[in-house]
Formats: sequence, structure tokens, C-alpha cells
Amino acid sequence: MRHRGEKQLISCSLLLVLVLAAAGVVSCAAAATANTTSTTRSKPQAAALIVFGDSIVDPGNNNGINTIIKADFPPYGHDFINHRPTGRFCNGRIPTDFIASRLGLKDLLPPYLSPQPLDKHDLITGVSFASGGTGFDPLTPKLASVISLPDQLAMFHEYLGQVRAAAGDAKAAEILSRGIFAICAGSDDVANTYFTMRARSNYDHASYARLLVQHASAFVQDLIHAGARRVAFIGIPPIGCVPSQRTLSGGLERGCSQGHNEVAAAYNAGMVRELAALRAKYPGTLLVFMDIYGFLYDMMMHPRRYGFAQATKGCCGTGLLEVSVLCNGRHLRRLRPRRRLPLLGQLPPHGEGLQDPRRLRLRQLRQAHHLKSHLI
Repeated sequence: MRHRGEKQLISCSLLLVLVLAAAGVVSCAAAATANTTSTTRSKPQAAALIVFGDSIVDPGNNNGINTIIKADFPPYGHDFINHRPTGRFCNGRIPTDFIASRLGLKDLLPPYLSPQPLDKHDLITGVSFASGGTGFDPLTPKLASVISLPDQLAMFHEYLGQVRAAAGDAKAAEILSRGIFAICAGSDDVANTYFTMRARSNYDHASYARLLVQHASAFVQDLIHAGARRVAFIGIPPIGCVPSQRTLSGGLERGCSQGHNEVAAAYNAGMVRELAALRAKYPGTLLVFMDIYGFLYDMMMHPRRYGFAQATKGCCGTGLLEVSVLCNGRHLRRLRPRRRLPLLGQLPPHGEGLQDPRRLRLRQLRQAHHLKSHLI
């Protein structure tokens, strides 16, 4: 079924699929059909999609926990099915929904903490354990009262037990060997814990990036020890250029925060090196680093190339700061015009269309080939 607004291509989501394809995690056939929105392939490109991370990939796990970091109210979900807010920090679907669809698994990747029991199909084709506001720094989920990455991994072990009970040991083994495990976190560490809360004031930019790499590496290794064999690790975007950080740290002219971007870039470079070392350590595991920094930076610096009028303000309220509880029903009228780059406050772009999908698709294909040098 084609959802409302699906004729418009999703920027970050398609890029992730293309990079997965370039890395060999997903077959080229999956990338070639990346403009489809329904799961019509005869055979899925992976056994399941399992996701860990933060708000970029959280489909609603925060709904049922005691935190103010939520998105289960309007205007979130403004372009979702029946305009329904689901807990996705987005106006529509999030990147992992599109990836699941283009892998031939299903149109929506559900939250593991869904209030409705997951049916067998949803269980065995994958879920997201992501929690908006979390990060690799152990302080980050504590400050936001959200689900830490170690706790997400504990939920994954619980999930495997449910799969074994519902579909047997062979299916659980297939998920581990043929599933894609995506990890997307780090933005909240940089934006919130380090810069806004100043909770790591004894670290300079380089040492904080190294701290994040250390914890991210430990998580990847724990996931490998749990049995994962195909891991896609998504880097940090240019977090200093999103609207809220421009407002908080960009000065009177609201420019990109150089400090934020320095930490993000140092972390990304560190993870490229770390994943190379882990690949040598775990030769039976495919580890892919997905660099989204350069593409999104170009989109933010040159929005008109991608069909947008500007990229310095978000879609909600004043467009300067509103995110999570600050982005609420009173700001619904400010979601237009659509030619703003789809940034709901702090978040990188996802869930909004582009003026010329065919033109962007070709540009993203070139970007995917350019990113091969960063693939592990």
C-alpha cells in the first residue's frame, strides 16, 4: 500500500539503503528498487532488520517509559498514515521503516516495546530497540531517562528467546546470520550531554570523541558476541548544523556550530579506524561504516540543490528550537511550507519529500559510490 506523500523520496533513508548496497550488505537488486514503498519482492534481501540507537530510528519505544523525550503527540505523525503520531520523532516514516520496506521485509519496523503484542511475522522480520535521547556515553540515557544501549542489547536477548519460542531455534539462528543489525547513535551524546548539559567538561573535543568510540566499539563487540554477523554502523551527522544547535551554539547569525561538527567528524573518523580493527579481529563478521555526514552537510549547506528553500529552520513552531515536548499541537500550523528541509528541531532530515526525486536519486547513487572509501 502506498502511504500518503510517498511519491516524494526520502533523503537519508535512501542514502542508507544505497550505502548498504555498495557495501554488499544488501544486494544491488534491493537498491535498484529503492523507490518502491511496498514489500512486493518474492524473497527478502535479509532475514530481519534489527535496530539499536536513538531518536533517528526510534519508532515508539519511548512511549511507554517515564521520560519527557517523546513524540506520541501532534504534530509528530502529521504525514503518517491517518496523520497518526506513533512515537516516531518525525512527521512520517523514519529511515529504518524505509530500509525494512526496501529489504522486502515489511513497510513499518515496529518498536520492541509495542503496546500491542507483536505477531509472529513482525517478530521474526525484525524490530527496533532504539530509544530517543540515548547515546553511547553512559551519562546520556541517564540524563534523559531513556533506554541505554546496554539495556537495548538486554532486550535483544529477550527478543531472541521470544523468536525461539514462536519459530524455533533455526529461525533465531537465521536472524543472527542473515539479519542486518543497524546501529545509529551518538548525536545526543554530542548535542545534549557534551555541549548543552556540559556533563563532560573535563573532556576536550578529541578526547570526548575517543570516549564515544570506546563505548561504541564495546557495544559492537557485545553485539557480535551475541551472534550478529552483518552489522551496519551509522555515523553521526553534522549535528552542529541542525536548527536547535544553530540556535543554542551558532551565535547571533545562527551558523553551524563548529565545535559540534568537530566532535562528530572526529568520532566518525575514529569509528572508521575502530571498525577496521574489529573486522580483523572478527573475520567472520561483515562490519560496514555508513558515513552520512558529507551528504547531509551538503544538503544543509545547499538546500536548493535538493528542492528546498532553506535548511536553517525546523518544521515546527518558530523552527529555531522546538523538539520533543516543545514541538506540540499548538505548532501544527507551522509545518507548512513543505519546502523547508525536514528538520524537526534537532533531528537530521527524514520523513519528508523532495521536489525532484529522480534527480536526487542519481545524486545519491553518486554519493554512495563516493562513500565506498569509508566502507569497512
